Amino acid sequence: MTSDKQLQFKIGEHVVYPLQGVGVVKDIRERTVRNVPVLYYVIYIDMSDMTVSIPVEKVEDSGVRAIVSEAEALKALDIISSKYEPVSVDWKARYQMNVDLIKEGSINSIAKVVQGLYHRSKVKELPVQERKLYDNALSLLIDECSYALNKDKKEIEKTIFSHLEK
Repeated sequence: MTSDKQLQFKIGEHVVYPLQGVGVVKDIRERTVRNVPVLYYVIYIDMSDMTVSIPVEKVEDSGVRAIVSEAEALKALDIISSKYEPVSVDWKARYQMNVDLIKEGSINSIAKVVQGLYHRSKVKELPVQERKLYDNALSLLIDECSYALNKDKKEIEKTIFSHLEK
């Protein structure tokens, strides 16, 4: 077994898996791959009801990270209430730009996607793909903020919409 110095997360710790939401480290297991012992995090993601195994040494490359601090979650909420600057690109370019922001995995990037698509939907109905992207980004933001701020998801959702309406 590898020393604990290499482990970023502990069993029971909540983490964020980009594009999937908040998960909990259920186990840390060793598997043999090509005759080499490899340590894996076993993470259960409630939002999509799935379990993923990620090699400990690849966890940074995968984008898995700790839940943001309360201050960072509040900053993300401030982002969505800041002045919205419309992006004048066609929907396909805008969609790709937003997908890239979500893949980036930071709570601030996700907040920007929520803000942009929310305001866009007020002007014109979103195409189906953008609507799904908006719903996913909103769920990701609610999920992480509820853990970071230790509040109920419904309460966080109300807070997000009140910030978006500012």
